[in-house]
Amino acid sequence: MDAGSRYSKFRPPLVNQMSHKKITRENLDRFIPNRSAMDFDYAHYMLSGGKVKKEHYGVNSPSKEAYSKQLAEIFNMNRTRILAFKNKPPHSAERVSESPSSIQQSKTIKKRRYIPQSSERTLDAPDILDDFYLNLLDWGSNNVLAIALGNSVYLWDASDGSATELLTVDDDFGPVTAVSWSPDGRNLAVGLNNSHVQLWNTLQGSSRLLRTLRGHRLRVGSLDWNGHILTTGGMDSMIINNDVRVRSHIVGTYRGHNQEICGLKWSASGQQLASGGNDNLVHIWSISMGSANSTHQWVHRMTDHTAAVKALSWCPFQSNMVASGGGVGDQCIKFWNTNTGACLNSVNTGSQVCSLLWNRHDRELLSSHGFTDNQLTVWKYPSMTKISELLGHTSRVLYMAQSPDGYTVATAAADETLRLWNVFGSPKETKPVLKRKLEPFFDLAQIR
Repeated sequence: MDAGSRYSKFRPPLVNQMSHKKITRENLDRFIPNRSAMDFDYAHYMLSGGKVKKEHYGVNSPSKEAYSKQLAEIFNMNRTRILAFKNKPPHSAERVSESPSSIQQSKTIKKRRYIPQSSERTLDAPDILDDFYLNLLDWGSNNVLAIALGNSVYLWDASDGSATELLTVDDDFGPVTAVSWSPDGRNLAVGLNNSHVQLWNTLQGSSRLLRTLRGHRLRVGSLDWNGHILTTGGMDSMIINNDVRVRSHIVGTYRGHNQEICGLKWSASGQQLASGGNDNLVHIWSISMGSANSTHQWVHRMTDHTAAVKALSWCPFQSNMVASGGGVGDQCIKFWNTNTGACLNSVNTGSQVCSLLWNRHDRELLSSHGFTDNQLTVWKYPSMTKISELLGHTSRVLYMAQSPDGYTVATAAADETLRLWNVFGSPKETKPVLKRKLEPFFDLAQIR
């Protein structure tokens, strides 16, 4: 119970008993915070000025006289506690109701983690494209950020703050439309506007082009790795699995979208792929269904979004759940059971959802947004209550990437800045990484 509701205004019995007396400042109504903490008998005695006996005109017995004398002596031993708390009032954040339900709630109150409201670091990102359908930022396991700026790709080493230019392509090939690190952090895949995908080796001291992958007809805006398989999504609505180890690299094709592929994310197990498109659809695919010889149907098709779906993020502690976010005409974050295709929950955020990232150390979700506030929002899962909103970008926050340890988040926006946020705490203050619950036969529909 808050402080205001614990204060009740009432007329003390003293005023009723002495209603014939002249009303003065000494006996006006009072606000008494806690009746159980007050010495009312002594207060009555002191406020009446020791005239209580004069109000009773009968003769008192010797026993009553002795009792009154003893009572007065006891009261006068603590003159400093007139109408005061017996105990110090609790801090406002700790005041709870006396009811059993409130007491139970108080036992479950946890200290809220502090989240800095400003970015830890801000870097310039000139010429970054303001394009909702592209994916121009990634943070590798080597602790190096890759960011595409126009026709160039730059690498920023988070360990020492050094920045280097990896590549610049001609206008016939560019601009760069997507970047994605391989799991080992050694190779970077680069999607281009001319439909090609380049694979670069980025070992320290030397960077070289390993190979060029061809297969799409239009620009490639989405990339994601599954071991040695690089999955690419293009404006031609095709999704291609590429085995980068072999010469004939196309080993699987998924067809189901009818417009540009905006987002691709493999599950942690590597068995399911989530895709989002400009056709407002979310698809779940199985790795076992990919083949170079035929067109395969999706495992699940979700049609609930009403705008393009770019933001996708698999839950780190529940292996069969993925979160998706819709564009400006939808503004919703939805949670899907990928075994059944059921929508578990939907939350209207009030603005375009550009990107989603789960906290790997707690049950929290981070979303980045566009008009009107261009904010980052930290949500508590599964209640989806807002924990914090982070402001700083002045244009829509199109791209997010998470550090290898999961604590820091990098964001890039159309305001041409790259910002680093300490969103998910630090190793000293955060609980151990939550273990995923790997479900048996995850690629089969289950009855819950």
